[in-house]
Amino acid sequence: MDWHGKTVGYAITGSHCTFAEVMPQIQRFMDGGANVVPIVSASVLNTDTRFGTSENWLKQLKDITGNDIISTIVEAEPLGPSKLLDVLTIAPCTGNTTSKLANAMTDSPVLMAAKSQMRNGRPLVLAISTNDGLGLNAANIAKLLVTKNIYFVPFGQDNPVAKPNSLVARMDLIPEACYAALQGNQLQPMIIERFHSA
Repeated sequence: MDWHGKTVGYAITGSHCTFAEVMPQIQRFMDGGANVVPIVSASVLNTDTRFGTSENWLKQLKDITGNDIISTIVEAEPLGPSKLLDVLTIAPCTGNTTSKLANAMTDSPVLMAAKSQMRNGRPLVLAISTNDGLGLNAANIAKLLVTKNIYFVPFGQDNPVAKPNSLVARMDLIPEACYAALQGNQLQPMIIERFHSA
């Protein structure tokens, strides 16, 4: 995929267990020639977990992209008027962010960036990672599935035995899903068998 001349917004929300999966995808955008603008939620900015410290993840984002990280609503707001982003992906996109996006809430830099992208009629690509994707959040995902200019990274149940409501995207397909979205297409198949669970 040739990303030369394209600016990709890469927004990360607090599904900390997937961060190690998404960092190589950001590098793939860079390797393809993209300018990548990193955007993080407050959870990513401030939370240390068993999967790593916020300082470490932020450093990786800065080192990979070479750009300053957008971490406030005020910093994200100009993305709308400037029409900077050709495509924006929220990867991972938590259930909390999914719910707020589906219900037109804008209380984080990631959601402000999404609002700006939708205002401009440009593609927004979601890589969902939520324990209640087939629970309360199923209705929100359904709303987003039929929303113009919103696309999904193919997703499926990651552990249907132990966590039957959980849905997680195939993070390794993020660049492919974004590339398809730039052409106005949903990468298919969208619903996949993600993992086998005993």
